[in-house]
Amino acid sequence: MAKIISLVNQKGGVGKTTSAVNLTTYLATAGKRVLLVDLDPQGNASSGLGINVRELKNNLYQAMILGKNPREIIVTKKSLGFDILPSSQDLAGSEVEMIHMENREFKLYNALRQIRMEYDYIIIDSPPSLGLLTINGLVSSDEIIIPVQTEYYALEGLSQLLETISLVKENIQPDLKIKGVMLTMYDRRNRLSRQVVKEVREHFPGYVFENVVPRSVRLAEAPSFGKSILNFDAFSKGARAYKGIAREIIEMDEADKNA
Repeated sequence: MAKIISLVNQKGGVGKTTSAVNLTTYLATAGKRVLLVDLDPQGNASSGLGINVRELKNNLYQAMILGKNPREIIVTKKSLGFDILPSSQDLAGSEVEMIHMENREFKLYNALRQIRMEYDYIIIDSPPSLGLLTINGLVSSDEIIIPVQTEYYALEGLSQLLETISLVKENIQPDLKIKGVMLTMYDRRNRLSRQVVKEVREHFPGYVFENVVPRSVRLAEAPSFGKSILNFDAFSKGARAYKGIAREIIEMDEADKNA
């Protein structure tokens, strides 16, 4: 049965989608069966992997709101080695639609439970907000990864995110836990960047991944070619960082199984 992990941060520009795509890629190269769920109406995870969301007849909206079987929506690309449940702009209005629906926090959960046994990991790329879509992602998840950019105001807004996570744990998903904090956009030449790394490690002792994702032109360029960093530049520093974090995730899960 799949472990479901959401990447969540209501701040935009923290490398959340880049991280979701590349962690999915490296989990797949490690031999895991992986599904990437694009929960962001912007659809950047989908388009960044070469999927033209405008040409798709079905997307995550149909699975969540209309109850369509997600197996009919999943996109499989052999070149990637994993499956994608694509997004579209249809999702942008779904939060308004869900307001008056019963069990509105469980729409994604109900869709994913139909296919959960078919994967080892399901990675959710959440939108940069704390609205109903993100809540659906949290309710569906076993664990959360929080990407934090190593820049000024890095910790700003995290208290609100942690409060939301706490509310979901208390009221809906008591087993939800933080898997780790992932540091992104690191520039070792920058003293501020080094200071933020120090502060985040002190603020979240034991939760910060050892591997740190660097600020990288190659990481920024890869989506415009419809590729993950593995397929775009497998020997770049960014590729090595995501490969390392994926390895950390697998090792943590194996340790949990053997505990």
